[in-house]
Amino acid sequence: FADTQSGANASAVWFSIMLTCRANGVEPYAYLRHVLTELPQREESCDVSDLLPYNKAPIQSPGG
Repeated sequence: FADTQSGANASAVWFSIMLTCRANGVEPYAYLRHVLTELPQREESCDVSDLLPYNKAPIQSPGG
């Protein structure tokens, strides 16, 4: 998966998102569920900066 430059770039993006979640007290799995549920409901040209991990109140997974 990371044996190409594109694969390495994709890995870096995901690792950055996950570590940004952790640094901001956001549970990564719950964050991804929230973002992947919210994104399809928005217009393509819509500003999505409010979905960045550092703009969210701590999101916790259900039961946690």
